[in-house]
Amino acid sequence: MGFASDAQRKAVWASKNEKGIAMSDKVDKKAMACNKPRRTPTHRTKSHIVKACEGGKEKIIRFGQQGKDVNKVSGTAGKPKKGESQKMKSKRKSFKARHAKNIAKGKMSAAYWADKVKW
Repeated sequence: MGFASDAQRKAVWASKNEKGIAMSDKVDKKAMACNKPRRTPTHRTKSHIVKACEGGKEKIIRFGQQGKDVNKVSGTAGKPKKGESQKMKSKRKSFKARHAKNIAKGKMSAAYWADKVKW
């Protein structure tokens, strides 16, 4: 990200959204709550961020493809809905099977959070 001046760079780094998360790529790990996923609409590639805490360790994890809408055929399957299409059911099942090993690793993996939040 290129900035015209040092003042502009500082203004961007200092700006925060309504959840208190920095709007830039830099995130204040201390300000985030443990295991509470948040949307990151301004991030280029990832749709969510979470501070994963387990066994006394903390880790910032970004996950989810930016721009993929939940419950649309071109997006993620989201939570099961009454009367949902067979295509959505099969998408959910495929994702969970494909990432089962990584989901099983627990809270310190991006696949766990994508499964919990987006699928």
